[in-house]
Amino acid sequence: MKKNATVLMLVFMCLSCFSFAQGPVIRTDKKVVEDFMDKRFGMFIHWGPVSLRGTEIGWSRGTNVPTVEYDNLYKEFNPVLFDADKWAKTAKDAGMKYLTITSKHHDGFCLWPTAYSDYNIMNTPYKKDIVGELAKACKKYGLKFCIYFTVADWHDPDYAILYPASTTNKSMNMDRFVSTMKNQLKELIQNYKPYMLWFDANWDKEWTRVQSADVYNAIKKLDPNVLINNRLDTKDASGGSHKVMLPTTLADFATPEQEVGTMNMDYPWESCITICQQWAWKPNDKMKSLKECLQTLASTAGGNGNLLFNVGPMLDGRIEERQISRLKEMGAWLNKNGAAIYGTKGGPYKPDSVMAATRKGNKIYLHLFKNNRAEISVPAIPGLKITKVYLLDGAAPLTHKLDAGKIVLSLPKQLPDADDTVIVLEMDKNVESVPIFKS
Repeated sequence: MKKNATVLMLVFMCLSCFSFAQGPVIRTDKKVVEDFMDKRFGMFIHWGPVSLRGTEIGWSRGTNVPTVEYDNLYKEFNPVLFDADKWAKTAKDAGMKYLTITSKHHDGFCLWPTAYSDYNIMNTPYKKDIVGELAKACKKYGLKFCIYFTVADWHDPDYAILYPASTTNKSMNMDRFVSTMKNQLKELIQNYKPYMLWFDANWDKEWTRVQSADVYNAIKKLDPNVLINNRLDTKDASGGSHKVMLPTTLADFATPEQEVGTMNMDYPWESCITICQQWAWKPNDKMKSLKECLQTLASTAGGNGNLLFNVGPMLDGRIEERQISRLKEMGAWLNKNGAAIYGTKGGPYKPDSVMAATRKGNKIYLHLFKNNRAEISVPAIPGLKITKVYLLDGAAPLTHKLDAGKIVLSLPKQLPDADDTVIVLEMDKNVESVPIFKS
């Protein structure tokens, strides 16, 4: 009886999805999603007039910065040192494969010359299309160009909720709001041809499944293969958390935030994490060490996810030089060890504080984070034999033995990289379909 009830519930959910979507759901081609997950590493950029205050984008409106003051910052926003080419090159040099810009955050300010709101970049002293320039620069450097777009818009008088008080807007008009949203998305898709749309702020109950499906369908009619994250569909339809995704969710991937996602081979996911502490630029914000950056990347890939790594440019348009230097260090590591990140699958061993594992073809890449022992061991894989063991950086061979169902590896006294040394286990067969070993 319990099994039958579960089946009926799944059928109901599927029927509901089609009903709300007002017709068959257009899903992104599987090969496009696989291509996205092969990239493993991208740049997230949170930026706008709020950089003039150095407070958090969106969330400081009406809290750290009075609402009227916040909403008028655009009148003095003139980032004369913005250089789209340098931003894109910074991402390229870091080994990143795609770039995602906040075209519009919850504060409602638009970084492109939209015809559907005066609250945009052309009404600042700067008067240049930030989104357009970035799209061109990404194309020049071979990066996939992606666009962040918010569901909630606290500046739009038609939106349902007034922040920061979280009170209902008595003059809301969600039908008109959705119409504006679809028009702005049409501008972005037709003018800049994004590879992916990264939505946010789908948590308000006034944002319904009918509305999210309407917007989703409108997007897919314009470009059936543009990637969409799990923050356009309603929170309930997305499993109640950014970290998960249901089979019926109108999305291609889940989005854990400020943490490495849990090991997951069932559906695609991408962790969004800041290089400092705040999403938008903050003076003297604490920056992550190279060790933390590299191990975050390796642990994310080891869990079978992508890493969207955020920088917040300054008020004049520059990315802080210290952040650029840290990203270059990551790029230097990837130049030597990229084979253990790009195009890999996570596992077959779960990541932990000691190591992470990725795999591709007949190779398992062990990312070793600590060197406090003479040897390490991992479970042997039934039916597979090791043909070779070596350090990826320099290909120096390592000795190994089998002992009580374990592969025991002897380590050199000093590892080539104290932050992440990659050890390659070459096997006699393909390892990509090997089940994940339980901890």
